[in-house]
Amino acid sequence: MDKIPSESIQFVCTSPPYPLIQMWDGMFAELDPQIGELLESDEAWAAWEAMHCQLDRVYTECFRVLQPGCIAVINMGDATRTVAGDFQLFPNHARVLQGMRAAGFSPLPDILWRKPTNSPNKFMGSGMLPAGAYVTYEHEYILVFRKGSKRIFSTPAQKENRRESAFFWEERNRWFSDVWQDVAGTGQDLLGGEARSRSAAFPVRIPWRLIQMFSVYGDTILDPFLGTGTTLAAAAASARNSIGVELHEPLHKGVDAMLRYGAGQAEEWSQKRFAEHMQFLAKRNDAGKPVRHHNEGLGVPVMTRQEASLRFYRANTVVQPSRNRWVVSHEPVEFPVFKEASLA
Repeated sequence: MDKIPSESIQFVCTSPPYPLIQMWDGMFAELDPQIGELLESDEAWAAWEAMHCQLDRVYTECFRVLQPGCIAVINMGDATRTVAGDFQLFPNHARVLQGMRAAGFSPLPDILWRKPTNSPNKFMGSGMLPAGAYVTYEHEYILVFRKGSKRIFSTPAQKENRRESAFFWEERNRWFSDVWQDVAGTGQDLLGGEARSRSAAFPVRIPWRLIQMFSVYGDTILDPFLGTGTTLAAAAASARNSIGVELHEPLHKGVDAMLRYGAGQAEEWSQKRFAEHMQFLAKRNDAGKPVRHHNEGLGVPVMTRQEASLRFYRANTVVQPSRNRWVVSHEPVEFPVFKEASLA
């Protein structure tokens, strides 16, 4: 990350390897051979701390490259593991809070991402016998941090761009809830072989939603643990720039397909947002509740004046001028497209 200029990033969005999750043991041991030795001798807590020390180095760099007032979000799950015959919880999210604070970040209210599961066996341990059964872990943490005080939009152009990047009132109520239950965990169909074994990518709808919440059009998004490119895909679908860092080279071959997928979804996801807003308006109308403001560009009522300039973009073209660089062009989605979508 030393090639990224200081204070050049407006939003960090990432899901690092989770310490003490077995699939990541080898990666951490490659970074610090002592970690492998500690795991071999069942010194799990010492290995856990050494793994987090490796992640701390990245948090320090994230603080350097992030602009003052901007947000960093880390998706992190805790680990459960049996060590020397004893089943234990390793609270990764708590250690990330400590590491990010040490890097200089201020923690903000977080989100519990509860991942729906269809598993019929929703317990761990000895079934129905107390006290040998354990709570089943079905959630992860989306930890939110800021560098310094609130971000300032000072020029007229910056303020207008912020207004155009707004979200609907009803989206704000859903997205800024402290518990998310409407985004399922997912595997990456674009992966195979070794790449699959080295990636635990979060679903693209997680970074996509976070990008809408914490950045504006034209911002540069950083994912320092890129994997197969999920965050780059979400940024391409959101008319944002992005930078990804990934040390494990076999994962690089999945980035192109993932980024093109995100660009291809930009209009569809915008239309879905519009259609959901139309459904919200219909319910308000049926309930006899007024909607007092209007978005002229979209041609629809909105709940607040802050939504009056909201607009959407589609991705036009994706060009790859060099091996690890892509250029995605965007243009505004015009109202007639939305009109057709709302009638479908």
